[in-house]
Amino acid sequence: MGELREDKKENEEVMMNDFFWSYTDEPHASRRKLILSKYPQIKYLFGPDPWAFAKITLVVTIQLATATLLKDAGFFKILTIAYFFGSFLNHNLFLAIHELSHNLAFSTPSLNRWLGMFANLPIGVPMSVTFQKYHLEHHRYQGVDGIDMDIPSKPEAYMVRNAFTKSIWVIFQLFFYALRPLFLKPKPPCLWELTNLTIQLSLDAAMVYFYGWRSFLYLIASTFVGGGMHPMAGHFISEHYVFNPEQETYSYYGPLNLLTWHVGYHNEHHDFPRIPGTKLHKVKEIAPEYYDSLDSYKSWSQVIYMYVMDRSIGPFSRMKRKPRKSE
Repeated sequence: MGELREDKKENEEVMMNDFFWSYTDEPHASRRKLILSKYPQIKYLFGPDPWAFAKITLVVTIQLATATLLKDAGFFKILTIAYFFGSFLNHNLFLAIHELSHNLAFSTPSLNRWLGMFANLPIGVPMSVTFQKYHLEHHRYQGVDGIDMDIPSKPEAYMVRNAFTKSIWVIFQLFFYALRPLFLKPKPPCLWELTNLTIQLSLDAAMVYFYGWRSFLYLIASTFVGGGMHPMAGHFISEHYVFNPEQETYSYYGPLNLLTWHVGYHNEHHDFPRIPGTKLHKVKEIAPEYYDSLDSYKSWSQVIYMYVMDRSIGPFSRMKRKPRKSE
């Protein structure tokens, strides 16, 4: 028992002062080869989701219409509707943009980018094109120090050391998520990003001009609260924060997958990023022996609670690996 307590104390020190360091390749590429060699029929799941455009159009229309209806609403009403309704729609669109970053709506990459900018409209802040630039590196270089911008920075991790600071970090995690790559690994803007910026600012200006600041506030509030202390935002923590030192990616098998493009199937997604979210459950059904033994979650809210309350878990609870010379 004393040795176990000593081991736990040792683990807590590591988790509070440094990341988990892996000296092996990320697990997904090797598992993908094993699964495809045993179940080659999985390749038939590759390709775009034919319903993606319709689903995104529906959510964008509902959210923009809701914003216009709230043009004369009081601030308390706006914030209440933003948390209990708009946050779900905007987070759905954020994850639609994630889906589009993998070209899973159309076979032509440029069409996915245009649809991403359309899905971006109710979010209020231009991010779809920039997100793709960094997110694809997260897949290709998962956990690689200095490349994978999904991992918190050391200053973040040193500041967030108890339940109170972790709560603040969770509330503002969308800001950290968005601003981290701009400070740690800035890239020159491309024409697509300038286009994204122009379209987004035009929509924002039109919303304010025709319907007033309250409508625009609703959109921004929906984005902010939906990315913070909110059930859907639990996926930010559940996907790669290490609760089990033997595992660096975790899946969620719960009802919110229906609203989040099935991003909860995260081991399956990293194993097969060319399969749309709506078909990821089939990967688990075809090859259950590769996933049933892995730790997974049934509640994103519980993940947030565990992250905040467990003293051994924090921003340092991520798996990192040193870059190779060729990277």
